[in-house]
Amino acid sequence: MKARRLVWILIVIAAVTGAIAVYVHRNGKDAKPKYRTETVDRGAVAETVTATGTISAVTTVQVGSQVSGIVSRLYADYNSPVKKGQLVAELDPTPFEAQVAQRRADLAGAEVQMNNTEVAYKRSERLVDQGLTSQAEYDGARAAFESSKAQVDQAQAALRQATTNLSYTRIFSPIDGVVVARQYDIGQTVAASFQAPTLFTIAEDLTKMQVQADVDQSDIGRVQVGQTARFTVDAYADEPFSGKISQIRLNATVNQNVITYPVIIDVPNPDQKLKPKMTADVTIEVARVDDVLRVPNGALRFRPIETASSRGGASAAAGAAPAGGAQQGRGAGGGGLARAGAALGAEQRPARRQQTVYLVLAGDQLKAVPVKTGISDGRYTAIVDGAISPGDKVAVGTATINVQQTGTFPGTGPGGGGRRF
Repeated sequence: MKARRLVWILIVIAAVTGAIAVYVHRNGKDAKPKYRTETVDRGAVAETVTATGTISAVTTVQVGSQVSGIVSRLYADYNSPVKKGQLVAELDPTPFEAQVAQRRADLAGAEVQMNNTEVAYKRSERLVDQGLTSQAEYDGARAAFESSKAQVDQAQAALRQATTNLSYTRIFSPIDGVVVARQYDIGQTVAASFQAPTLFTIAEDLTKMQVQADVDQSDIGRVQVGQTARFTVDAYADEPFSGKISQIRLNATVNQNVITYPVIIDVPNPDQKLKPKMTADVTIEVARVDDVLRVPNGALRFRPIETASSRGGASAAAGAAPAGGAQQGRGAGGGGLARAGAALGAEQRPARRQQTVYLVLAGDQLKAVPVKTGISDGRYTAIVDGAISPGDKVAVGTATINVQQTGTFPGTGPGGGGRRF
């Protein structure tokens, strides 16, 4: 008896379980998806261009030496404020003083020789007038005098050169500013054989800085002089800085087939928080519209899921991106991804083009509405024309996923490439 009762209990449990499974399966096939929505509103949309740049002083001067020698004295160091004409360094003047003394002696000898030939020339001039000497002797005395005069001029020029080199051992600041770099210490030898070595780098005014941002060639056409640029630096990550574009330079650089153009941004720095060589993450506002009808970019990417009944039991061809990712539903030949890619491309261009958004009506019914889009800020896109109004609900994704076949994951089945479990 007990065994027979246990068998009947198991039969009843199996029957109830099977009925529940059939009910869930049949109702799950025809369940309508729930949509995530956002509200159409009015507001500002600003299109931006991003770039990375380096901060520097507006005027930076490299102070070097025109002569070679040993650094004997330094009168400025890192961060030292200097004035125009201030002595900042000295080289050992001993060899240059010796050269000056040598050139002075050479000049004195040349002057003695010139005086001697001048006396001989004047004497020969008197004798030739009296007919007591020949014309050849007179011409020789004159040539010797002219040659000695040239030697005196040459000695004077050498003396000026030696005096100038001696003055170059004293190095002065050419501008008012702050020393931001020093390359030599006392006792080091400065070699100026082929080019002037840099002793100091002086920034003129650190209260006025500039950012040189490298803008990609695809964005440079939208950047104009006078536009506002905002940027942040790692040292003050939560504090934004702003400036104005003052110059767009034509000397493009090529790095691994990426072409960029330098854009100069003038930035006030009254608190001197910005330091030279800091890296700036720049955002340039290239277009802006205020109080415009706008929709979330997710609404432009959304494509509705086609139900099994409308496809005769076939699997869904397209889906909406879930809340946390950019996954798109699959269609025949990947059409859903192609349409989504086209929509993404439209967001990055200010050109107006026809797209479609889906209004969510009562009972989770969708209504496709064609719209013309304007500029985008990466989150919202301006609507130039279309039959939508502020307050309308637009679909941006699905909250539930339809189960198309028992024992498979969503999106699998015939042609879906899914796995059974």
